[in-house]
Parts: sequence; structure tokens; C-alpha cells
Amino acid sequence: MTQTIDPVAGPGSPQERVDAWLNRFESALAAGDARQAAAMFAADSYWRDLVSFTWNLKTVEGREGIAHMLESCLADTAPSGFRTTEAPVESAGVVEAWIEFETAGGRGKGHLRLTDEGGWTLLTSLRELKGFEEPQRERRPKGAHHGTIRGRRSWAEERDREETELGREEQPYVVVIGGGQGGIALGARLRQLGVPALVLERNARAGDSWRKRYKSLCLHDPVWYDHLPYLPFPDNWPVFAPKDKIADWLEMYTQVMEVPYWTSSEVTSAGWDDEAERWTVVVDRDGEAITLTPRQLVFATGMSGKPNIPSFPGMELFQGDQHHSSQHPGPDAYAGKRAVVIGSNNSAHDICAALWEHGAEVTMVQRSSTHIVRSESLMDIAMGDLYSERAVSSGMTTDKADMVFASLPYRIMHEFQIPVYKQIRERDADFYDRLEKAGFLLDWGDDESGLFMKYLRRGSGYYIDVGASELVADGEIALAHGKVDHLTADGVVLADGTELPADVVVYATGYGSMNGWVADLAGQEMADRVGKCWGLGSGTTKDPGPWEGEQRNMWKPTQQQGLWFHGGNLHQSRHYSLYLALQLKARYEGIPTPVYGLQEVHHRS
Repeated sequence: MTQTIDPVAGPGSPQERVDAWLNRFESALAAGDARQAAAMFAADSYWRDLVSFTWNLKTVEGREGIAHMLESCLADTAPSGFRTTEAPVESAGVVEAWIEFETAGGRGKGHLRLTDEGGWTLLTSLRELKGFEEPQRERRPKGAHHGTIRGRRSWAEERDREETELGREEQPYVVVIGGGQGGIALGARLRQLGVPALVLERNARAGDSWRKRYKSLCLHDPVWYDHLPYLPFPDNWPVFAPKDKIADWLEMYTQVMEVPYWTSSEVTSAGWDDEAERWTVVVDRDGEAITLTPRQLVFATGMSGKPNIPSFPGMELFQGDQHHSSQHPGPDAYAGKRAVVIGSNNSAHDICAALWEHGAEVTMVQRSSTHIVRSESLMDIAMGDLYSERAVSSGMTTDKADMVFASLPYRIMHEFQIPVYKQIRERDADFYDRLEKAGFLLDWGDDESGLFMKYLRRGSGYYIDVGASELVADGEIALAHGKVDHLTADGVVLADGTELPADVVVYATGYGSMNGWVADLAGQEMADRVGKCWGLGSGTTKDPGPWEGEQRNMWKPTQQQGLWFHGGNLHQSRHYSLYLALQLKARYEGIPTPVYGLQEVHHRS
């Protein structure tokens, strides 16, 4: 039976209570007493560690889970110096405190929630490695070597030399496949940490993964949520940036942050050598075949993975245009045409609205219910306290907002989200009533927890309304329901026999798991070895159990040595790129990285 001790209940200021808890906690850790440290937590408690203790992204639950983790990690970690960084606050019987600490090899930050029963939630995160700190502020590089130096090379000449030799005379330690927002953010982190890395982008320019999408595409998340590492957007940046503006920013960012970056470079194969413990990555760089041999390979090909392109009977008979939403060229060519869009999530709504604006006759085929939330309500109620001008004015930084979000364990996050979306539902009741009267099938997630949980669990099933829902409610975008049975030469036929005449069919049918790219490049056996990416194992729709506790395979070690996944929205690309970069840096420097709780594979795709 787990020992229980007084969790420092009773009188005292929030500061005194937190200090007392941290002092006793650190004493138990220093004594190597994992059971005593675990007993200071509540029976229902959660410790989320981002690399600092586990060299993993891992959440352990309850006293037994915490004790098991500490028994495995404590000797190598040697944590010390736990202290608050600002005054703790108390609300509804919960004391919250921001903390910092050290380990044998690094420095960390974290967050503690304390109740009368003990520690409720604890977040610990590695922020830097001792002896390998980033060259920032007082450690920033001089940039110029004063004095006289024979054969001096300029900064530009040195950059040219590096570009010429990288991948030929000098092999990168890390190769990142995918030069979108995720690959660029990770490339910038690795550059600052001094890890030889190379980001590969198959398009001709950085930012083309945005630039080439349909012209109405814009960010649905607000600017405060979307900053990249080191270089935030300027104060006059639009709240919702258009795709081409984001593309140009990514291109500029890649140059300014000196990210080693190859364009027009498509990976054709990747293989792992067990004996040499390195990869062989074959790249077609603008027609030239180049072989790279990195120790670490990161797939940064987007959270959504490969496009799900359906196979309906009769597709070969259809005489109009048909394409997946990822290949949609925009609405210009379809003025006066009959458009059928298969799907009812973000891309489907955006494309339907743009087609309508350009004079097309548009029908949306809704195959299952969709969660809708108005952008204004999402920004105000769900995000306003963390990512908004209001938050900035109150002293909230991007890093602190990221840590607040990270401090909520996934197991209980839905409990915090349910009242948020209940408030949104009440605020926008008329909006939802009009949508349902138009025949749109709405849902709020399996447990009424709304958009964020749908995103984290399955990455689909929602739309942030920036106007298209009004067209649906008003009947300007026609609705049809059901599965597609087949296509004819000039239309789409649904399972109930409904015929939808069409000149263009857009398949807004989503994306598969990221390990589909692994299957293409390294073989199905390796893809099966690492298993599915994304999802929590919540047992909700499209997120089968068992419970994982963290995003499957993302930003952490996988069952294949040297293989990593990086992706997600701009917020996740920014925040989690730090932890992935630190894991790669430690391996590059030969620092021992004993991984606790390596994820098991339960689902292959």
C-alpha cells in the first residue's frame, strides 16, 4: 500500500503552502525515496513531464504511477533547487504556482497545482542543457572578429561554404523531411543549439506549402497563438493572416534564422542501418540524386499526413474536374459551374465559401456531424485569457500561455473544456438554431468538450466559422447528406439515390496518419513498427483506445531508433520544437538519454 503523509494542508498563505510542499518534495527526491515523494500527491493526480525526468513526453497518473516513474528516473535525474518564480495564487481551493528546478544535466520550468489533499497536477519541462545553452542575450555571438586575419571570410562567404559542403563533404546529424512551419521551426531550434541539421522541402520555395493552397485560405487561429520561435510576428500583423502572407513570412524566417534548407528536394527513399546506426536518405534535389547519412530522421510532413483520396465507383467516368482539397486550385475557373464538395470540415467550408463568392452553384455533402464554433466566440471565450491582446496587456507571454496549456493533463483537459463550450453554445444559440433548421448536422464532440479536444483526439470533425456557416444557414450553400455511392459522367450519386449534378467535385475528405509517409519512403514494415501518429487513445470517435496519455509518436522517441515525428499547428510547431530539439541535441553531444515509458504500438494506421 502507498504511504500517505500530510500534504501540507491547513492555514498559511499560498506561498507558504507551496514552499513547504516543494521543500518536503525535494527532500524526498534527494533521499531517493520515490514512495515518499509520490505520497505527497493526491490520490487522483497527474505528473506531466516534457523530457526533464523521462527523456520522453510522458504523463503518469496517481501515486503508483508517479512512484514507478521516479523509481526508474530519479538516480539519473538528480533533481534539485525547486523554487517558485512568482507569487502563487489560490482559487476555489486550488493553489497554482510557477516553478523552476535543475537536474543533473539541465534546467527546467514547471507548474504545480496544489490542493488540501496534496499535489494535483505537476508539469515539469526541460528548457536547456547545462553546458549547451543557446547563444542568447549575454551569450549572443559577437558576429564580427575584430583585428586582422589573413584570408578572412565574410559572413556571406562562410554561409556559401556551409551551403556548398553540407550534404556532401559534411553530413548532417539530423535530416528533417518537410520544410513547412514544423520543419522550419525545428530547423531554427537546431541551428541555435549547434546541431548540424538539414531541412528538405520538395517545393521550389520556403512557404510554398501555404502559397500553393487555394487562394482564400487563411489562418483560423489568431496571431497571438501562431508566433514562431525567437521571432514573433510584429505588432501590426493581422489577426488572421492570409496564406500568402504566412508563406512570405516563413520564407523570410528561414533566411533570417539561417536554417539550413534545401528547396526542390524530394526524398525518394529512406532506410535504417542497424549496424551503423544511421539512415541512408536518397534525395532528388532539382534533378540531382544525393545520398545523405544522418543519425536522426524527422518526419515534419504535417500533422495530417497523406491526403485521404477516396476511391468511388465511376470516378474514371466523371468528365468534369475532380481533386482532393489539398490540390484545389481556387475558385476562379468555376464561376457559373456546379460544384459538389464532399466533406463538411474546415477545408470543405472554406472551399464552398470561395466557390460561392465566385458565382458557382455549390453543394456540400455532409457525411457525418460536424462541430462548428464561431471565430469571434472562440477567440473571446476559449482563447482570450491566453492568446489575445487582452492577455498580452495583462502580462501573459506566449511562453507562459504555452505552459498553461501544457500544464493541463490530457486525461482531465476535457473537464476544463466542457464549460467553455457550454458558454459558447448559450452565447450563439440563435446561430446554432439557424444552422440546424437549415439541415446541418451539429455536434460538440462525444463528451461535449468542443473543438480543442476534437483536434487533439482526431485532428478533424470541426470548422471554425469565418463566414461559410452563414451561407449554409441561409441556404446559399446547398446541403446534401449521406455517403457517396458512385459518380457518373456528370454528377455524384449518394447512397440514398440522390443525384447531384456536378462540373467539379472536390474531395475534402481529410488526411491519414503521418506514418503513411514512412510507409512510402521506408516501407510498410517500418511504418507498422512505429504505428499511428496523433490521438490520445480516448476511446472517442476516431481515437481508439487504449489510453496513451500523450499524442501518439509526436515529438518524442518512437519504436524505431532515430525516427521522430514533428507537426501540428503553429502553436505546437513552436512549443514542442523545443523539446524535440533538446532530445536531438543531447544525443548529438553523447549525453545519456534513458527513455522512460517508450510508447507501445496499438494502432498501425
